[in-house]
Amino acid sequence: MEKNSPNIVSKAILYVSLLAFIVFAAYILHINQEVLYTAHDRSEFIFGAPFFHRLLSKPFGLMQYLGAWLTQLFYRPSFGASVMMVIWILIFYAGIKAFRLKGNSSALMLLPIACLLTSVVDLGYWIYISTIRGYWFSQSVGYLAMLLLLWAARSTPRKRHLVWYLMGVCIYPLLGWFALLFVLCLILTDKPTWREFLGIVLLIFAASIWHTQFYSYLKFDDVVLAGLPRFITPSDKTEHLSIPFWVLGAVSILIPLCRNLGDLILPKLKQFVPVILPVLSAAAGIIYTSSQMFYDESYINEMRLVRYAESDNWKKVLNVVEEIEKPTTTMVFLKNVALMNEGGLLSRSFKMGNSCYPPYNPDSVHSSFLDVVSPLVYYNYGMMNEGIRLNFENAIQAGFSPFYLKVLARCALACGDKELEERYTTQLHHHLFYEDWQPAPVTAKIKELQKCYTDELTGVENSDSYIIDIVSLWYGSDSKLASEQTLLYSMIRCDSRRFWASMRKWVTLHMNEEFPVHVQEAYILYMDKAPEEKRMMIPVNEEIFNRYKQFWSVLESHAKPGMTIEQVGEMMREEYGDTYWWYNIFGLKPIKITGKIGNETHS
Repeated sequence: MEKNSPNIVSKAILYVSLLAFIVFAAYILHINQEVLYTAHDRSEFIFGAPFFHRLLSKPFGLMQYLGAWLTQLFYRPSFGASVMMVIWILIFYAGIKAFRLKGNSSALMLLPIACLLTSVVDLGYWIYISTIRGYWFSQSVGYLAMLLLLWAARSTPRKRHLVWYLMGVCIYPLLGWFALLFVLCLILTDKPTWREFLGIVLLIFAASIWHTQFYSYLKFDDVVLAGLPRFITPSDKTEHLSIPFWVLGAVSILIPLCRNLGDLILPKLKQFVPVILPVLSAAAGIIYTSSQMFYDESYINEMRLVRYAESDNWKKVLNVVEEIEKPTTTMVFLKNVALMNEGGLLSRSFKMGNSCYPPYNPDSVHSSFLDVVSPLVYYNYGMMNEGIRLNFENAIQAGFSPFYLKVLARCALACGDKELEERYTTQLHHHLFYEDWQPAPVTAKIKELQKCYTDELTGVENSDSYIIDIVSLWYGSDSKLASEQTLLYSMIRCDSRRFWASMRKWVTLHMNEEFPVHVQEAYILYMDKAPEEKRMMIPVNEEIFNRYKQFWSVLESHAKPGMTIEQVGEMMREEYGDTYWWYNIFGLKPIKITGKIGNETHS
């Protein structure tokens, strides 16, 4: 009984360490469910031979195709995460067999899985602009295939390893860098002989041979280490996102070298290895993933809002935004679209916040409102040409994912192009879970706004201020809906000239209707600070006027030498942050004003 006690303790430590890591991985995937759904929504998988052959024309293409197909499972994040966990469990088992790990040394296989888990949750805003097809599953599937090959190779006599070295070179187009990793791991499992030396030679020249003979039409960089994710676009480059895969390769090489680690340790310390190794492996995996994971509340909320907006669930959009203290540009625009559909645009918009705070983006990736949700906002404002154009611009780089196909189908339906709408819908029907998908009917509000679009260009379509510039010019329209949008965006723009033009149109179309609070606040401010010769005289609520005077009194009392405008704004935020005056003075982020109308950013 006493002799078995160390074994029982050793096994208990192993199982507890494995359970701790499994619980951690499940938790990480659970809190990133919005990320997983967005991964499916922004991942391209096109049914048919052209997409299949396009991927197979490059090394590692088959793994990318399988990865793209499996990414569809993230439509139901829990289901997709479960499938991914099953693949990792298979990797754990295959790794034990391939590396011949015994006892508690099997915990070393937690390290490769930690690298794969990290690669799923560390992308950040690259999720919107990445050009890597099938990224989410391709690395896990490729690594599993490599381990299965290694297991099979090590199950054969050593004299046949040369055949496996040759096979590793031959399957390079299928497994890419994992084929090279397979050959290297097989070489390191036994003492070197002439066979291993020949294997090293093949390893060194494998990529060059394939590039010269079969992939000369590709860049050499795209063939060497094919399939190893690199995050590069014409405007962005991030090195650290490739580190988990380099670590994955390094760990896979070190495991064969460290398999007999106990034999190298002093006999007196051997007894501690079974205790330490599982704990260290689980702790290292948990610490590494936690330190590299990109998790930001605004980042997750943006994804949640986009999902609700796609299904026209505007009430849920407002419920989420109401809880957010510092909204991003994406949140502000979706909130205003939601208020347009649910009502209360001019009475609730500034109370809920129109100041756009920059998202947390340590990579400084050029991903913005345009990449996250702009095509959907264009659609809801009836700007179909802009929506279609931006959809194609983004999809050409990132792929025709379900998000872009859905918006394109809705834009085609709004434009009355039934044939084009059916083409996009048919492509979507080949996706898992989209067999019965149909674009929602075009609402009366979208149809009304379609008629209001002006041909005058006031901004650049690739700037976040383009919608503000365009919509604030709709004051010539006789649409009541358009007059509300124009008045709001002239206020957001802090443009007194457009405000007065929009105000006159709004009053004409909304006779005997309630004077919204935020419009009264803007009216009082512009009457005081930026009147025109043809200004309007409209009665306002006395309480609002008195509060305006108090606002300036408090502002003057806080505006002391040495105080910055940001400090004063933060001091007044709690009491006046729900007013248009606070937004006009403190909340507006400077935007570039173009065109003939409007020349100020602050009154």
